[in-house]
Amino acid sequence: MITHQTRQMSFNDIQDKTKIRYIQILNRLNEPKTAKEIAVELFELGFIPSTERNYTAPRLTELEKMGYVKAIDKKKCSYTGKTVAVYKRTQQGLEALNYEHIPRID
Repeated sequence: MITHQTRQMSFNDIQDKTKIRYIQILNRLNEPKTAKEIAVELFELGFIPSTERNYTAPRLTELEKMGYVKAIDKKKCSYTGKTVAVYKRTQQGLEALNYEHIPRID
């Protein structure tokens, strides 16, 4: 019983952190950006511990599946030199951000 409660508390904490990251990412997408560009901005704001794109790329994939962002183009990354996706916030993403209605990922 106790371990079930602690696991549930940990799960809820992860879900809350994911929702916060969704909001942070949607806030940064006032113009089209790459996962790395968003990661750099979030790092500079003190929201994440490094500029690694792995802090944003998985969340962008989830947000895209929910219809809140859309990959609209690709370009050569100014940080890595690799070809990467460029994301844009959708109207649904803007509405979700305005109402902070970001669903949980179960």
